[in-house]
Amino acid sequence: MDAHKVSELKAFVTSCRSDPSILHHPSLAFFRDYLQSLGARLPPQAMSKNPMKGENDDDMTKAAPDSVDKKPYQKPEDAAIEDEIIESDIELDGELVEPDNGPPQKMGDPSTEVSEESRDVAQMCKTKAMNAISDLVEPKFSYFICHESVFVKLRKPNAAIRDSDAALQINPDSAKGYKYRGMAKAMLGQWEEAASDLHVASKLDYDEEINSVLKKVEPNAHKIEEHRRKYERLRKEREAQKIERERQRQRAEANAVYERGKNESTSENKAFDAEPKDPDSLAALQDGSVISIHSSNELQTKMTAAVRLSRLVILYFTATWCGPCRFMAPIYKALAEKHRNIVFLKVDIDELGNDAHRWNVNSVPTFFFVKDGKEVDKVVGADKSGLEQKIAMHAAKP
Repeated sequence: MDAHKVSELKAFVTSCRSDPSILHHPSLAFFRDYLQSLGARLPPQAMSKNPMKGENDDDMTKAAPDSVDKKPYQKPEDAAIEDEIIESDIELDGELVEPDNGPPQKMGDPSTEVSEESRDVAQMCKTKAMNAISDLVEPKFSYFICHESVFVKLRKPNAAIRDSDAALQINPDSAKGYKYRGMAKAMLGQWEEAASDLHVASKLDYDEEINSVLKKVEPNAHKIEEHRRKYERLRKEREAQKIERERQRQRAEANAVYERGKNESTSENKAFDAEPKDPDSLAALQDGSVISIHSSNELQTKMTAAVRLSRLVILYFTATWCGPCRFMAPIYKALAEKHRNIVFLKVDIDELGNDAHRWNVNSVPTFFFVKDGKEVDKVVGADKSGLEQKIAMHAAKP
């Protein structure tokens, strides 16, 4: 190596020893990743002054108090939910090797027809190769050698994986293919994949070498699996907390609407104030929008909420294959946005056939007008004017 570069490296290592916080500089992220891949433990980031800080960093630090964005106050538990889950490092055992990124070795064409002459030539080449290999490995292994094992012993895992893949394409039940691919993946730190290949190899043709490697690979694979399950569980718990918080927010909004309704006495809101106020029922209904129903229980829940609030309900039976229904869909949505005190429900007859039968739906689209849980009127067909007139008539009734 270049003597000057070596001296620079020594100086850098000396600086790291005197101030380990240097390693946390953003520009050295690649170096931290490399150290951790070797199993190194880095010291926690300290608040000490970083000697690698640029000239402009001090100016930015001085200006920071005036430039910090003021965020709205959050409860500690809310802030904890919003924080991203940061996974801890896994302490794994085992020595890794640098990936070999050289060009792939040449392989034969599997579609080529093998002749006696080519077989003899191949045998001669194999003999020469075996003699050459015997100089690289212990003599007792020379009779059991194959491409993949050579690459593993030469610590060229990517080459071993390529050869193993090729062997497994020719013979999917090759124990050696799985064995050496598993050993190569273990060299690269791909512990779970390595364990999987080695288990398959052991089932096909067990030997002590596979068992020995598995004893080193399996603990790391188990640690990774446990780590993944732990954080999957944490993410699910975090998601459940978010859903619960959203539900509480919606309920709080419904309560706010309820409290406003009690205090408003203008003529514009008299009809609305006359409704029995029920936060749960208000939360179940989506004022100003069309509610798609997907179960009989859901339909009953919406109907019950409407009865409690003395709301008029329009129950629209439709189907995805119905052309007139597609014509009426945007009209129905616009009417829902206009008449916010009316409950607009939508049911697909193919999804809820029993409910369609219970309401005696003979064609679609059909619009039922329901008050206090009872049908009071209906419109059959894509009759925009008729639907608007019925809405105006029934909305005016107390």
